[in-house]
Amino acid sequence: MKTLEWVEDSRQLICEGQVFDPARLEWSAAQGSSPSSVAVSPTDALLRFAERGSLRRVPIGIIGPREATPGQCEFAEKMGAALATHGLQLLCGGKNGVMEAACRGHASLGGLPIGILPDDEWQAANPYVGVPIATGIGPARNAIIARACLALVAIGGGVGTLSEMALGLQFNRLVLATSDAPRVEGVPIVGTLDEILGQIAMRILKIV
Repeated sequence: MKTLEWVEDSRQLICEGQVFDPARLEWSAAQGSSPSSVAVSPTDALLRFAERGSLRRVPIGIIGPREATPGQCEFAEKMGAALATHGLQLLCGGKNGVMEAACRGHASLGGLPIGILPDDEWQAANPYVGVPIATGIGPARNAIIARACLALVAIGGGVGTLSEMALGLQFNRLVLATSDAPRVEGVPIVGTLDEILGQIAMRILKIV
């Protein structure tokens, strides 16, 4: 993996002569160099951008079942909180189960969860959704979630989650599975929050 360096005086992320633009999520040629830089991991870089609120908040999707297990809900809540801590925007289906738990975690640390609802009215959202968007198109809203997100994290799930995962792959999104999510060819199975955050960070920073 490429070496990332953080320049504290200019608050910039540099890598091999390039500087990262957190608003455009793109790299460009760096002007000069700085001896004050320190090596950082991809997730550390996100935390530093989060401190200054400069990272473009392209949504990260958390998908999963309404009828979730306690373990899946616990993981979803931690995942939502982690996204908020790293300055990342949560987008989900806005209903109950995994979606509600993720929204609760995100909102608890200052996040503003977005819910793309299948219902006709915004009142159908779970109580932790900060921005409810009622589509009135039923399960077809899964395509909106998959298209809008930079990455999708499946925490458990059934047919609905499976459709979102497949759509995510079709749209060339990063799709990750955990907590007994459906197994789909091309979707890595991950076990920890650190693994998930690391892969999301590398996708955002466009590094391998």
